[in-house]
Amino acid sequence: MQVIKNAEFGGERPLYASRDLRLENITIHPGESALKECARIEAYGCEFRGKYPFWETDGFTVENCIFREGARAALWYSRDLKMRDTLVEAPKMFREMEHASLKNVQIPHAHETFWFCRDFELEDVELAEGDYLFLHSSDIRIRNYRHQGNYAFQYCKNVEIRDAVLDSKDAFWETENVTVHDSVLSGEYLGWYAKNLRLIGCRIAGTQPLCYCDGLVLENCIFEPDADLAFEYSRVNAGILSPVTSVKNPRSGRILAQSYGEVILDGNIKAPADCEIKTWDDPDTDLGIPSETLGY
Repeated sequence: MQVIKNAEFGGERPLYASRDLRLENITIHPGESALKECARIEAYGCEFRGKYPFWETDGFTVENCIFREGARAALWYSRDLKMRDTLVEAPKMFREMEHASLKNVQIPHAHETFWFCRDFELEDVELAEGDYLFLHSSDIRIRNYRHQGNYAFQYCKNVEIRDAVLDSKDAFWETENVTVHDSVLSGEYLGWYAKNLRLIGCRIAGTQPLCYCDGLVLENCIFEPDADLAFEYSRVNAGILSPVTSVKNPRSGRILAQSYGEVILDGNIKAPADCEIKTWDDPDTDLGIPSETLGY
């Protein structure tokens, strides 16, 4: 493997089509496509300032690096990335990518990031200003994640999230096969039109959550007082360990909660209109599973 240390590059395509290259303490100045059409690249302690440095790259490692704002759209149409201990200040990162692993990565200006990505793993990642994160992405696994930005995970499939804090309006809109464990989900219109959305041990805040869902499951969840008008037209099986401010016109299934401020069942409810809405201490409630499993 060729090693280049303590050097600077700029302009157009300075390292185009490189193979088996290790970069140490390299600065990529303004220009375009510094490492386009490359393979088996390692970058350690590097700083990227120019646009589009990694396009159509196969197999690359990025550690202890910085992508400045000018390095926008840095990682597109590439495969097999391992990124560690890196600061990404540039927007529009990670598009049409496959097979990537990120750990201890900070993305403070994450506009339009992670679009149309497949087979990604994230751990200890924090993002802000991240509207439309993970748009149309699939097969995503996330742990210890902090997210600020609206419209997160829209149209995603096959996602598992653990130990996350999501501050996002319209999160999980029209998703399929998403499971979220032990997380805080804050923002109105959570999960609308989702299929097979499962929330386990989550804290939910924001008006009108979880409407128009099909195959919705909640286990051991907590609703904040502003999570009102929940479950409209959803097929739901929910175990909620708190009061619920209001439930409106669920379509079918069962909802168990500590109490309800209001249950709205009006002439606009949709068939089959047979959802059971009960409290944990209702003598007619058949839990179906041991109460200790539910934390009740």
